[in-house]
Amino acid sequence: MRVHYLQHVPFEGLGSIESWFQNAGHEITSTKLHESAELPSPNEIDFLVVMGGPMSINDEDQFPWLVLEKKFVRNVVESGKPVLGICLGAQLIASAMGGKVYQHSVKEIGWFPVRSVSSNTDSTFAFPESVEVFHWHGETFSLPPGAIRIAESDGCENQAFQIGRAVIGIQFHLETTPESARELVANCRDELIPSRYVQREEDILSKSLESYRAINQLMGDVLSYLLEENCGRFF
Repeated sequence: MRVHYLQHVPFEGLGSIESWFQNAGHEITSTKLHESAELPSPNEIDFLVVMGGPMSINDEDQFPWLVLEKKFVRNVVESGKPVLGICLGAQLIASAMGGKVYQHSVKEIGWFPVRSVSSNTDSTFAFPESVEVFHWHGETFSLPPGAIRIAESDGCENQAFQIGRAVIGIQFHLETTPESARELVANCRDELIPSRYVQREEDILSKSLESYRAINQLMGDVLSYLLEENCGRFF
């Protein structure tokens, strides 16, 4: 199986997702949009991961490749292949599928809990009732048509959503490792103005390895769900 990911800045890579797919024996390829806007044909990939980034999906004048990326994401979603969006990636899916992305009233940066949202159906991924996860986002979105909210928090209503059985968008970062957290802080330190939902640098970076293992395990659960729900496509 060929997993393709879209990367927007050098310091936001796959994190724990990379080793998870490698350990499962899958091929990993990428388009690094900060270097080149060359995108593959949707027919050439089996699973799409859209990573985060500090830009807004509305910054098309500054980042013209966003126009092509949104069309590509929509084409892959409509092909029925599994798609996972993280932070900016979730916002790109929401926009590509008809939702609105806009500046939120608060930023969420640091370790804060999210809650699962009951969808009254067994066809969506079930997050834990409450789990502390890593955040770094300042925008939010309206749910696109057909999407189901599957996680929320006190600071942000739409923390995660699902479209059908193959598409999940997540505002928070389950893929974060101690190394990638340090990279984010080093490159986006100017955003760390302490407030209700923005932690200090030392608080962000002082989390235990167990906290990272917990969110990485949950990331693995999301990936397993998407593969299992779409296993007929690969096996």
